[in-house]
Amino acid sequence: MTLLHLSFYSAFSLSCLGLAFHRNHLVSALLCLESMMLSLYMALSLWPVENQTTSFSITPVLMLAFSACEAGTGLAMLVASTRTHGSDQMHNLNLLQC
Repeated sequence: MTLLHLSFYSAFSLSCLGLAFHRNHLVSALLCLESMMLSLYMALSLWPVENQTTSFSITPVLMLAFSACEAGTGLAMLVASTRTHGSDQMHNLNLLQC
């Protein structure tokens, strides 16, 4: 395993651990999701360089588009929950009271 692979695996793992253990605020959950997407984007972008292929893959661009959609949806949920509940703490949110 190269140092590049180790750095991508550790960034993704730390983001997953952050999402699992620090779920107090919605902002921290969104930041962990964004860091997961960033590590996956960087890994997919550097894949052709590591394999020495000249073909262009559309996968990183699609992933970047989905990541932007996820960020927009997450920020809309953050604004909506802050307006209705007064804070972005996760324990205030109850999905049964929609």
